[in-house]
Amino acid sequence: MNSDETTVAGISLPFQKDSPATENAIVFQKVASKQKMITGIRKELMQLQYRLTIIGIAIKSYKNPLNWIAVPVALIKKRRRNIGPHRLQKFANVDGKYYWGLYTPGWKSDSFSNFIASEMNRIVPVKQKTNRFVNTYVAITKKCSLQCEHCYEWENLNKKDVLSAAQLTNIIATLQQQGVSIIHLTGGEPLLKMELITNILENADKSTDFWVLTSGLKLTDENARKLKLSGLNGVMISLDHYIPEKHNTFRGFKDAYYWVENGVQNAIKNKLVVALSICVTRDFTNYENLMRYVELAKEMGVSFVQILEPRAVGHYKDADVDLTEEQYQLLDDFYLDMNYNPKNKDFPLISYHGYSQRRMGCYGSGNRSLYVDTDGDLNACPFCQKKSGNILDENLSESIGNLQSVGCQKFNKGLD
Repeated sequence: MNSDETTVAGISLPFQKDSPATENAIVFQKVASKQKMITGIRKELMQLQYRLTIIGIAIKSYKNPLNWIAVPVALIKKRRRNIGPHRLQKFANVDGKYYWGLYTPGWKSDSFSNFIASEMNRIVPVKQKTNRFVNTYVAITKKCSLQCEHCYEWENLNKKDVLSAAQLTNIIATLQQQGVSIIHLTGGEPLLKMELITNILENADKSTDFWVLTSGLKLTDENARKLKLSGLNGVMISLDHYIPEKHNTFRGFKDAYYWVENGVQNAIKNKLVVALSICVTRDFTNYENLMRYVELAKEMGVSFVQILEPRAVGHYKDADVDLTEEQYQLLDDFYLDMNYNPKNKDFPLISYHGYSQRRMGCYGSGNRSLYVDTDGDLNACPFCQKKSGNILDENLSESIGNLQSVGCQKFNKGLD
């Protein structure tokens, strides 16, 4: 082991010798480049092109000309039922693709066209084969070096992995046969399995977008380049506080913030879409903290910020972690203001599942999404771990149907 590594749970990890973290200031080394937000007139022109793309997909999908306009209009109405009449003020532009939703494939790609056709199919059946899922999560390892306060896989961490590389490759192929727009590779810490990830990406069908969900550990410039060349689209990096020492405490390791800082820079440099993800605790959730967090995200140059609510699972099992009703309302208002208020057009896009889940229900539980854990078992989502069969079983369709019939444990509403 060299002087730039330390060992946790038998895993050699890089660390920063003299971390500049302080309790009283945001610490961040400015990146040379930031991911572009498309706003103003250019955004309006791109949005017009996007709408024409949607009509073009409808023309390819339906023989009846009446559906060429009626189905795109129905998609717009469905969106308005979810978020109201608000108009998005920005797109993220990364490596020639355009993004306005963290769980929507990049526009100007085959995966985007397949995604739109699949959503149209839910309104009026289309003539081509469509995707069964919008996104799925696949946990590829139990190994992790951190001790995160909110970890949903806490009871499984650092146990022996049971799925072989061949089985994981088969799992990805099975999901792609079902049809899926986005696959998120998670863990544990997936970047501890770099060779496995690159092998999965290189052997996967290119019609699916791939993301890695990571703490930033081992997201070096070399690894970011390998991931991009292998076909990775984006990385979602967990950052649970804008103050470095508080993030390090939440994650249970003194250099966790440094890994985020370094990983963001390397991912942007190698043209990966970058999102920061935060689990907002009751202590954290106030307007000042939210603003300071997104200001840091803007300074880092990322495209998205994902806000997750705490759930009483994993390390939080049986704990009283739910936010207050006032805090839920604050998050709703913050999400709308940051995405749809013109004054915030230069900030990253905000993804907040809770807003739509309380209005429309959850898209997990086999409806548009599911979670495949480190044993290959099917779950509603990473935070709703109620098993329903194994993805390697022959009766996969039956298992997915059972999962969908049970629905989400917290947001169990009917979805179209």
